[in-house]
Amino acid sequence: MSLKTPLADAARSAAAKTTPAPPPQPVRRSLVKRIGAERFAAVLAPLGLLVLWEIATKAGLLNVQFFPAPTTIAKEFARLIGSGQLLDTTMVSMGRLSIGFIIGAVPAVIVGIIMGLSRWVRTIAEPLIAATYPIPKTAIFPLLLIIFGLGESSKVAVVAIGVFFPVVVNTAAGVMGINQIHHDVGKNFKASRLQVFRTIAVPAATPLIIAGMKLGVGMALMLIVVAEMLGGTSGLGFMIWNSWSTFRVETMYVALILISVLGVAMTLLLTEVERLLTPWNRKNS
Repeated sequence: MSLKTPLADAARSAAAKTTPAPPPQPVRRSLVKRIGAERFAAVLAPLGLLVLWEIATKAGLLNVQFFPAPTTIAKEFARLIGSGQLLDTTMVSMGRLSIGFIIGAVPAVIVGIIMGLSRWVRTIAEPLIAATYPIPKTAIFPLLLIIFGLGESSKVAVVAIGVFFPVVVNTAAGVMGINQIHHDVGKNFKASRLQVFRTIAVPAATPLIIAGMKLGVGMALMLIVVAEMLGGTSGLGFMIWNSWSTFRVETMYVALILISVLGVAMTLLLTEVERLLTPWNRKNS
C-alpha cells in the first residue's frame, strides 16, 4: 500500500519531468521520408536533364553534330566497352593518376602537419607556397616535358604537383585549427613530438586533410587529361584529343562523362575513408 503524501506526489512529478521522453515515431518517419525524397530528387535531376536533352535532339532544337542524343552516346559507350578500348584507356589514365596522387598527397600531408605544429617551418614555407601555388600547373607542363621527356614521368609529375598544393594548405589549416586544450593535454602527459604528431595532429586534422584530397582528386583529373592531350598517345585525354581531330563527337562525350563519373566515385570513396577514420564525426555527417 503506497503512501500518498504531497511530498511523494511532488517527487513523482519531478521524476516524470526529468525523464527524457523517447522521440515520437512520426518524427522519425518524416525524417526517413525526407531523406528518401532528397535522394530520389538527386537521382531524378540528371535523369530529367537527359530526357530533355533527348527530346531536344529529336525535335531538332539541338544540332546533333555538336550535341548527339544521349541514346547515341550510350550506343558508343557500349561499343567502346565491348571492344575493350574504353577499359584499357581508363586503366592507363587511372594508373598515372594514382601514382601522381600518392607522390603528391603523402609529402603534402607530412609537410602540412609540420607547418601546423611549427611556427618556424610555417614562416619559411608559407611564402614559398603562396608564390608557387598561383602558377597554372598546365603552364609548367612544357617545362616538365623538357625535364622528364614525353614518357610517363612528366604526366605523373604534373599530377603530383597539382595535388600537393590543396592537400598541404588544407592539412596545415586543419592542424592550426586544433583546440589548444588538446596540446595542453599532450604536454601534461609528457607526449613526445612523434606522439603529438600521431595522436593529436593527425586525427584532429583528418577531416580537412580529406577535404584537401577531394580537391586534389579534381585537380588530378583535370591535369592528367591535359597532360595526355598535349604529350600522350594513350589515356582519356588522348581519346578526347583524337576524337576532336577525327570529329567523333560521340566518343568525346563518352570520355567526358567517364571523367565525371570517376571524379564522383573517387570523392565518394574518400568520404567513406573519412567516415572510417573519424567515427566521432559520423553524427555530424
